[in-house]
Amino acid sequence: MLELTTVRISRDADNPRVARLLLNRPERLNAIIDETADDVRQAVRWAEKNDEVHVIVVEGAGKGFCGGYDLASSAEQQMEHPCQQESYPWDPMVDYACMKDNTEGFMSLWRSSKPTIAKIHGAAAAGGSDIALCCDLMVMADNARIGYMPTRVWGCPTTAMWTYRLGPTRAKQLMFTGDLIDGKTAGEWGLANYVVPEEQLEHKTMELAQRIAGVPRGHLAMHKLVVNQVMLTMGLEQSQTMATVFDGITRHNPEGLWFRRYAQTEGFKAAVDWRDSGRNIPEGDEARASIREMDDRLAGQ
Repeated sequence: MLELTTVRISRDADNPRVARLLLNRPERLNAIIDETADDVRQAVRWAEKNDEVHVIVVEGAGKGFCGGYDLASSAEQQMEHPCQQESYPWDPMVDYACMKDNTEGFMSLWRSSKPTIAKIHGAAAAGGSDIALCCDLMVMADNARIGYMPTRVWGCPTTAMWTYRLGPTRAKQLMFTGDLIDGKTAGEWGLANYVVPEEQLEHKTMELAQRIAGVPRGHLAMHKLVVNQVMLTMGLEQSQTMATVFDGITRHNPEGLWFRRYAQTEGFKAAVDWRDSGRNIPEGDEARASIREMDDRLAGQ
């Protein structure tokens, strides 16, 4: 077993050919922090070095899979971070380097020679959906939810996996709306391989994992490499570069800065409620004027 700050991985007690990678911050809905991407990378490396492991199941502790980046406290503060630069002009390459490292950490699940299965209950939201979509296969509870709400403002999915997993039409629908879809819809759209009632999720996931685990490691690695190569030929790496740059822009352009200032003055929950409600999000000059008013309020405080 390997236990890190945000994840734990060990071989399954009943089938040592299956590794269980647990996102392990249940008190924060397994939200992503600075250590998460490297922890995932190290856990995958542990499984890669273990010859007995044939397949990796990725799951979340507690109430859900992963609620996304842990932003509730940082978004309410004026702080300097590569991905939340208060100085002007901001440095896009500093932001890119930070977010690219996160993307590469999650993509270790995709690049691993061993098949990876996301076992999703509760929510795989925002950055949590990036982790799920980097897995090769997905088994969802019918009442689970997946999506990237920050596409409405203050985010762009850096793994760019939605198009490759769903096709352009469905991907555009989710990116334009920021909506979450439930497990049933994910199954109908072909995103999830299996969708079952939550009480059957463990059994169905392990049934699939055990079926895969009986195949020789070399065969699994070859088949995965063939499919991954198709995605690379389609332009996955180029899409991820663009998406990661755009993610930084969404957090530092007038609309992104408006969202951050609103979170700092009214609280992150209020900012998220506005974002997800369908209300018009201030943009351009309207956003700049609102930012100036909120900057004055913050200076007064």
